[in-house]
Amino acid sequence: MCGRFTIVMTMDELITRYDIDEIIQPFTKPNYNVAPTQMIPAIMNDGEKTKLDQLKWGLIPPWAKNEKIAYTTINARAETVAEKPAFRNAIKRKRCLIPASSFFEWQKIGRDKQPMRILLKNEDIFSMAGLYEFWRDPEGNIVNSCSIITTTPNELMADIHNRMPVILKKDDEALWLDPGTTDPEFVRHLLAPYPPEEMKAYPVSKAVGNVRNNGFELIKQLGASEINSL
Repeated sequence: MCGRFTIVMTMDELITRYDIDEIIQPFTKPNYNVAPTQMIPAIMNDGEKTKLDQLKWGLIPPWAKNEKIAYTTINARAETVAEKPAFRNAIKRKRCLIPASSFFEWQKIGRDKQPMRILLKNEDIFSMAGLYEFWRDPEGNIVNSCSIITTTPNELMADIHNRMPVILKKDDEALWLDPGTTDPEFVRHLLAPYPPEEMKAYPVSKAVGNVRNNGFELIKQLGASEINSL
């Protein structure tokens, strides 16, 4: 699964990177420890404009009775996304990009688990494949929410975890966002592991496991002596 990631770019960087036409809710500050149910930036396209909004991480389908389902829908599996009731409508018409600087996974080492930060070698912003939905609560308030699609691990990730987020190549982002493409079969080939040679990973502090921690120190690479002393 993908359960923690970082968004450490600026608003201006997001606007430039995604050629954003309209800002619904701005991205205000870096987040070094994004966790489920938090509000996160997402990029969408309505066929005319590319928009930036803030969505709750944990997709709430229109038919949900309450928001609790969000805790079980932070991720959608690429293999079954077109069939699962929570996602099968969104994969047709409500696809989005979730910008990220990196993501975290916990690597099992003996009886211990070491958090690892995974990012692109060039440390650029990348886009995770996302889905979004609109849900109306009993009081009539609209909640906008999203899910990140995961796939099988590439060679780099295989030693760390058995899943990884779908990272889209920049040239494929327009197709993923295109609301005119409504047949999931036309985007299924995009839901593949990202090339491992373009990624890197390194160990970070176990402090990332506590969502209350949120600072630059969480993405600092640990040396061997620091890992052994934890």
